[in-house]
Amino acid sequence: MLTDASRGPTYCELIVDALSRHPRREAFVHGARRLSYAQTADLTSRLQQVLAEHRIEPGAGVATLSGNLPETWMVQAATYLLGGRYSGLHPLGSIDDHVRVCADAEIRLLVVHPDFAAVAAAVAERSPGIEHVLTLGPSELGEDLLALAGKRSPARLMPGAATLEDVAWLQFTGGTTGEPKGVPNTQRACAAQAQIWLTSYGVPENPRYLASSPITHAALLTILPTLLRGGTVVLHSGFDPEAWLATVEAERINIALMVPTMVSAVLDTMGSGRHDLSSMRTLLYGAAPMSRSRIAEAWERMGPVLWQGYACSEAGGPIAVLEPSDHDPGGRRPELLNSCGRTAIGVRTAILDPDGNEVPHGEIGEICVRARGVMRGYWRRPELTAQVLKHGWLYTGDLGYRDDEGYLYLVDRSKDMIISGGFNVYPREVEDVLMEHPALAAAAVIGTPDERWGEAVRAIVTAREGAAVDVGELKALVRKRKGPHYTPKVIEVVETLPTTPVGKIDKKALRAPYWAGLDRQVH
Repeated sequence: MLTDASRGPTYCELIVDALSRHPRREAFVHGARRLSYAQTADLTSRLQQVLAEHRIEPGAGVATLSGNLPETWMVQAATYLLGGRYSGLHPLGSIDDHVRVCADAEIRLLVVHPDFAAVAAAVAERSPGIEHVLTLGPSELGEDLLALAGKRSPARLMPGAATLEDVAWLQFTGGTTGEPKGVPNTQRACAAQAQIWLTSYGVPENPRYLASSPITHAALLTILPTLLRGGTVVLHSGFDPEAWLATVEAERINIALMVPTMVSAVLDTMGSGRHDLSSMRTLLYGAAPMSRSRIAEAWERMGPVLWQGYACSEAGGPIAVLEPSDHDPGGRRPELLNSCGRTAIGVRTAILDPDGNEVPHGEIGEICVRARGVMRGYWRRPELTAQVLKHGWLYTGDLGYRDDEGYLYLVDRSKDMIISGGFNVYPREVEDVLMEHPALAAAAVIGTPDERWGEAVRAIVTAREGAAVDVGELKALVRKRKGPHYTPKVIEVVETLPTTPVGKIDKKALRAPYWAGLDRQVH
């Protein structure tokens, strides 16, 4: 049938293709370990056999609780190849959150690194749906998956019976705005993600990708594009700026993915010429706002390597991209440092008003998306799905506008907007002004209940090492740039700001003490 002949690839087919093209090349590096593509395919096939023996079949749920290991990715791949459904448990997540995810995702098999055995045991005890616990190495908990795989004979990797509409990756999101929600990514959507990644971001011809944030989450998205190009994935168990700099130099890393707090830590650590970063071509950053001053500093010290990605889990990949030439603080349009870029290839965006009408350029509305990777709906949350999928668009919850050249500008999350004295105050605009001050390392702006104003603008900031923060100076800066209604009533200086496991400032945690006991989150 023509429909069969013209269908696109499944995610499984792309995995098999990637691991089959360059058997002798180096696929993964972790510490002193180096694995070729042939070795990776071999072990993946053995893991696939063991998982099949433990009733992993189409629709069965598998979760991992592990740091960044080659085997972590191979377990994911083996699950996809069997038609299973994968969910990653974040290494820094709580037991309660892990139990909720395992119940919601109907996890049948939990694969754990021995370092997390105690946490996994507590999760398994409270999760009756988990039938088996396997470990990545010897442990008193469960059976050793790697030992079991070692007893199997390698078989040729096959993409299995998964269809384009089968759920491959059940990702959980929303920790900063409420209880985590399941976002099902189908085989079709995952394949589209990989292809959009290759066309929209500057993936080098021979990529050497450094992953230092969890590959159970966003860092996963760069792995398959790297392997499809015959490149190498270098894994760090965690992020350390000194180790990151040393690895970029030693391994000639040319692509990396970071959140802004990681970029700032690297800038604060790198000193003057102590490390050779000349191999770097593509430094992807996103997931949270980054100040203009830090972007300009990164440009000056690291060169034209910055690629900003604006994305959300529900969209299944990049929404907009700000390319290196757009980051030039001395270029034709330095104001582009406030932009998140132009719409990614293969994606459509619109700025819509509450009635679903597109607004003129320059006017603020909600950023909405159409793309092959957009989710079909939240996992078993039809009410929430109806709120975000309507009029043929995914409503991101992000407020923004588009300029005459097609660049998108994020103003804020619609849920973060503060109404103070009848004025709409967008926290990100205040944060951007505050972060222009050289004494600040980070800033978060929230609304707190106030009898006079309804909500009062409150800023919580941290100082750069060795810097003194003058609160009056900061208030004057905001007043001059944005006016009195944007000026924080209170600016609090703290040692650290709470962050989510993926490195975003946790505004939910910041708001909680001020709104505790109130029946609504507006005043």
